[in-house]
Amino acid sequence: MSDQHLNQSFETRAIHAGNTADPLTGAVVPPIYQVSTYKQDGVGGLRGGYEYSRSANPTRTALEENLAALEGGRRGLAFASGLAAEDCLLRALLAPGDHVVIPNDAYGGTFRLFAKVVQRWGVDFSVADTSDLASVRGAVNDRTKVIWVETPSNPLLGITDIAAVADVARTAGAKLVVDNTFASPYLQQPLALGADVVVHSLTKYMGGHSDVVGGALVTADETLGEELAYHQNAMGAVAGPFDSWIVLRGIKTLAVRMDRHSENAGKVAEMLTQHPKVTQVLYPGLPEHPGHEIAAKQMRAFGGMISFRVTGGEEAAVEVCNRAKLFTLGESLGGVESLIEHPGRMTHASVAGSALEVPADLVRLSVGIENADDLLADLREALG
Repeated sequence: MSDQHLNQSFETRAIHAGNTADPLTGAVVPPIYQVSTYKQDGVGGLRGGYEYSRSANPTRTALEENLAALEGGRRGLAFASGLAAEDCLLRALLAPGDHVVIPNDAYGGTFRLFAKVVQRWGVDFSVADTSDLASVRGAVNDRTKVIWVETPSNPLLGITDIAAVADVARTAGAKLVVDNTFASPYLQQPLALGADVVVHSLTKYMGGHSDVVGGALVTADETLGEELAYHQNAMGAVAGPFDSWIVLRGIKTLAVRMDRHSENAGKVAEMLTQHPKVTQVLYPGLPEHPGHEIAAKQMRAFGGMISFRVTGGEEAAVEVCNRAKLFTLGESLGGVESLIEHPGRMTHASVAGSALEVPADLVRLSVGIENADDLLADLREALG
């Protein structure tokens, strides 16, 4: 994050960081530099450091500067997807023989990356309940190089005390990685709480309109940032200029969108707790949620994601998803429109039979920014 943004509010940084007016025309929105290569002023005479768009592109640079400013970091890096960002991070931090602690409630794609790809590379992992410090400490060994956290987690909305786990990681000589996708940097700042690296699927709340796929890494450590940038260039799964531009556009309204997502989700969660066909509501904004106090301490608000369990088991949960009309049946999350899905058969099918398997009667909601009364009416009808 450049010094000029240090004292600015989040909303101001979201709109202005990285968004310098075009020096040629004065355009207030950074151009889409849809270009692969750049003219050099003599051999090695690069204009602004640009030579080839895998290594750097001005539109991507604008996004990366914005990401660093929003997370309070020194280096932001944008990728073609969230999993591309995770893959780059793991290859930069790990070597064969190393060990990672992963959460028992993680995105299915993250688990698949560890179990089917990284483990074949000779990196081992253990599963821990990251909301329980004793469980995290028990999973750490002398080969542990990374502790991986999602908070709120996907899809069970678990909450991890980032500062406390950061202490565990420092004691173990490991890096703490926090997937901040569900919260977004508007609601939560993991680097300020002791995390070493923040991971995002930019596809979700950062883009915010279900029209782009992207990923990001942000760190406050300059040396680590350089190492990650080296791997980003060497591996090549970078965000394209148009995708970078789309995410930049989405980020400008992140703060106001997250306020509405959180407000609507609170109303939905309250209704679900009172519905006779709902057996459990998983939302950190509810006082009865086991992580409520920690979430209230480390988050600005509680976000737009809710999961709930229903009477009647798996088939009943699937039927709720099928009957919803305003809530669109689909994977992903974080867009302005509300989504509903069955994690066991959809986003988390890859964890079936593992320690991360999710309950079959679970339904996950991404609560959008529509009128809350309309959303409540749709869910009541879907539940029957």
